[in-house]
Amino acid sequence: MANSQIKPMLMFEGRAEEAMSLYIGLLGGEVLEVSRYGPEGPGAEGSIVKAEFRVRDLDLMCIDSPAKHQFGFTPAVSLFVTCASEMELRRLAEALLEGGAALMPLGNYGFSTLFTWVNDRFGVSWQLNLP
Repeated sequence: MANSQIKPMLMFEGRAEEAMSLYIGLLGGEVLEVSRYGPEGPGAEGSIVKAEFRVRDLDLMCIDSPAKHQFGFTPAVSLFVTCASEMELRRLAEALLEGGAALMPLGNYGFSTLFTWVNDRFGVSWQLNLP
């Protein structure tokens, strides 16, 4: 088990590449690997079978599910970002809130200088913290 790893896997229905591009653009990072469906499917041609990408120091995976499902992302699992400055936190919050929703509006909740918890336009939950 020398190569055992754990990576978060994000499952989308046709928007994996859009989400991956947003996250890399906002947080910095890179695409590590992408496999796409061909004309034979079962997913839409060009959609993502599996992609691996890095944002900051976190490696994630994502897919476009060819099957429709009755579930989405839940705030019970979120990506927690410790921000280096208030400006960074506000920039990330503004971008992630575009088409999304605030679960905890930007504020001082006593456990940090500034904090917000948001669901982005894809339903992925983010906690943004300024210690």
